[in-house]
Amino acid sequence: MELSSLLAVCVLSCAVWRRSCAGHPKPGCRYPPSQWCRSLEISIACHVEKQCMELNATRTSQAVPPVSVVLYYESLCPACRAFISGQLFPTWTMLQDIMSVTLVPYGNAKEIPSADSPFTCQHGEPECRGNLIQACIVHLTGPSAFQIIYCMESSVDVVGAAHVASCWTGALGNRLMHANAVMTRALRPAHTRVPWVTVNGSRTAESPLKTDCLKDLDLFQEHVEEEEEEGGQAMSSLFLLVCRLYKGLKPPACSGASVRLSRNFC
Repeated sequence: MELSSLLAVCVLSCAVWRRSCAGHPKPGCRYPPSQWCRSLEISIACHVEKQCMELNATRTSQAVPPVSVVLYYESLCPACRAFISGQLFPTWTMLQDIMSVTLVPYGNAKEIPSADSPFTCQHGEPECRGNLIQACIVHLTGPSAFQIIYCMESSVDVVGAAHVASCWTGALGNRLMHANAVMTRALRPAHTRVPWVTVNGSRTAESPLKTDCLKDLDLFQEHVEEEEEEGGQAMSSLFLLVCRLYKGLKPPACSGASVRLSRNFC
């Protein structure tokens, strides 16, 4: 092979492999959306280099509020567990830079003033205990609460997966559950089933979200329709809604990744 040809091959080879010499993972989009902007090499491999550069450049100066998602649920409701583990947590994992999540464990419970048991729950006493535990977790752990509650809801034994007995067996747990009861009763319109989700404080059919952002998707009705995306992929309504509602620069994850919403309700 002539020297000029050999030099050309070497130059091309160096261009292809130079990124791996910097100590980062080899190129190739084998990474979840939450990692796309972790390094320049990954963003290039996943074809989102421009979006990541723009996102990093504006992140510190943005004053755009995150999309607020509030979930009213019950700890042992099968549909709530499926929604948390199958849609809400994956959506938050990918879009946590542009969305906030508030968890209100109460759902279809009833507050009955009593010295022994001030609450009754749809799925019995174990669910009341689970609601109390999760209310305590939210109160005691702050930003880490969602990860802990996700682990509980996705485990076989929801109640046994966490231990905060000093809170949920005492007066503090009951005060936290009363606060959740007040929040749940304040919903307008009142919730009719769980899981019940509000986005930026709204769930009513009159909300402009229905026409401006949801189009034929109806997050506010019992049956959530999925919109077919290019390539035959169905994007979940929550994931799509958060991406559409966010007023700032969209993160790269908004152009990919799909999760499905369970259609079951308690």
